[in-house]
Amino acid sequence: MAPLLAVEDVHKVYSSGTHALRGVSLAVRPGTVHGLIGANGAGKSTLIKIISGVEPPSSGGLSWKGEPATWTSPLGALDAGLAAVHQHTPLVEPMSVLDNVFLGRRESARWDAPARRQELRELCERIGYDLEPDEAVGKLSVGGRQMVAILQSLARNPALVLLDEPTAALSPTERDILFRSVRRLRELGTTFIYVSHFLDEILDLTDHLTVLRDGQVVVDEDTSATTEQQLVTAIVGARLARIEQSGPTPAAALGEPLLTVENLSSPGNFGPVSFTVRAGEVVGIAGLLGSGRTELLEAIFGADAAASGKVRIGERTLRGRSPRRAVRAGLALVPEDRSRQGLLRDWEIWRNTSLPYLPSMSWRSLVPDRDRERGLAGRAVADLRIAAGSVETPVGELSGGNAQKVVFAKWLYGPAKVFLLDEPSAGVDVGAKADIVGLIRSLAADGKAVLIVSSEFDELRGACDRMLVMRRGRIVAERSSAATDLHELTALASGL
Repeated sequence: MAPLLAVEDVHKVYSSGTHALRGVSLAVRPGTVHGLIGANGAGKSTLIKIISGVEPPSSGGLSWKGEPATWTSPLGALDAGLAAVHQHTPLVEPMSVLDNVFLGRRESARWDAPARRQELRELCERIGYDLEPDEAVGKLSVGGRQMVAILQSLARNPALVLLDEPTAALSPTERDILFRSVRRLRELGTTFIYVSHFLDEILDLTDHLTVLRDGQVVVDEDTSATTEQQLVTAIVGARLARIEQSGPTPAAALGEPLLTVENLSSPGNFGPVSFTVRAGEVVGIAGLLGSGRTELLEAIFGADAAASGKVRIGERTLRGRSPRRAVRAGLALVPEDRSRQGLLRDWEIWRNTSLPYLPSMSWRSLVPDRDRERGLAGRAVADLRIAAGSVETPVGELSGGNAQKVVFAKWLYGPAKVFLLDEPSAGVDVGAKADIVGLIRSLAADGKAVLIVSSEFDELRGACDRMLVMRRGRIVAERSSAATDLHELTALASGL
């Protein structure tokens, strides 16, 4: 079968000298889902940009339907029949769902508002996801905004859809809806390139897969011919396995309680809950969507003015509820939605890194010391192995894993004693995940206390000493990571 899209011996060399792609070739067959995976820095993002017309290759090229591809921009690729849905697809948040889905589409004069609403209803039916046409996109959940971006691409009736980390911000229900939609559209003839760091998704959904490492293709074969362990080895080798085998910290090595939560409640969200996290300990919150897990972290951090109960950092009880007081007491929060809550995407790495402690890095707390800020960012880039051209790189240009490392870097060099991590590896590939797990364990080794929320229970088992299972706003069980498994955690969290 002739490929719909062929990538032929593509190289990409940037002006900095970085050789991002080294002779990449692959073929996407029509009517299939083609998986594309690789660690941060493997060249995956660069290849996506070339395929979607954002950047040209340095050499080599693309073929589309058997002919040389002629597009030189994303609009040209879209006009040819290739639609890309990126992890952070720009949407106009004050505008309605209806206007965003059909934004920029050139229509005939006869195409009126009722026809547009009818087409949106039909699109929603095709993917099995209902959206209110007149609701402002800015009021939707992260997952809802992602589904709008997917509908926006499908409204062009493309021959090929490139889905770049489409489930990173979706709930399990939304992810199932997306999977059903992809399978249904594939049966109708639509072709997909599916980029994901979730290897189980790749194995479950794709027909063929390509693995990139260091700018080269290291695996290119039918999905049925490989296993998850083979993919991990192809992507990062033995590095992740070594981290997972590190094991929990012995109880005798733990220090005094650094975080103490007593009868903490938030009306309609959770509570009351009580627990402690000791110095050198990593504790996980295992809970399903809606269990109150994120709200718990926000209340501990002082972001929920309606919460009641006590939070102590060491021997100090937090008085009043505000993030500013929490930071001064030694709390740090890595939020779930890093692009909206954890980073300023247009700012450089150095300005993001110094943001929480800017007054202490300024002359008389007024005039920032730019050299000191850049020096701190340089240290973070080296310590965390952030893949960036320099500290002047805007964080919006970084991959998901490297952007998440910048969120961590904001807190690493200040007085933080307790780290609250909400889905710390969401939207990152397996290689960056290994780095983040290693960073979490190093925080514990330095005597910090870490509290993690994650939807991936296996991830919690690999990173935590013990886990608290949360269901319907209450802590219903406590387990050592060495004395439980995925089946038990899932059963406890779901009430089975």
